[in-house]
Amino acid sequence: MKSAQTNATDNATDNATDNATDMASDTSAISDSQATLRERRVGAVLWGRIARFYSCQLRLASAHLRAWELSPAQFDVIATVGRHEEMTQLELADRLLVTQGNITQLLDKLEQRGLLCRCREGRLKRIRLTEAGRKLHDEVVPMQEEFQARQFASLSPSEQRQLLRLLRKLQQTHR
Repeated sequence: MKSAQTNATDNATDNATDNATDMASDTSAISDSQATLRERRVGAVLWGRIARFYSCQLRLASAHLRAWELSPAQFDVIATVGRHEEMTQLELADRLLVTQGNITQLLDKLEQRGLLCRCREGRLKRIRLTEAGRKLHDEVVPMQEEFQARQFASLSPSEQRQLLRLLRKLQQTHR
């Protein structure tokens, strides 16, 4: 449940977003420098909105995954490795956009729980889910996908596809 302070902050941000958007779109009566300033403000408001949404969703996902004693990062490992028969530790780190050090810590914990195993093949460490890891994968992935779908249910399917296209465009621009 949101606090009154959080609601007030969200409302103030919504008003600032609306004002900044209105001002940025009505540039006919203002100078180029004023338009640039307003566009930057819209950018800052967008960044803030995305950051808050991500933070909220991460908290909700953490609470949801607690039923399986998984963090969102551990879920990502189980889901990613589960989509493949096996993969190297480096491939996994690249896919999850984390460092080798971070992936090692995640894998250590999951290996201690008996959910995955690492096998050395020459200089590579190959990662596979164990039988227990595969069972957990088959249970938790559909539940998490369903949970995440509910998080976007306020958007129509068309709006969801549009959001996905816009986010993909931003991501490709800033690689």
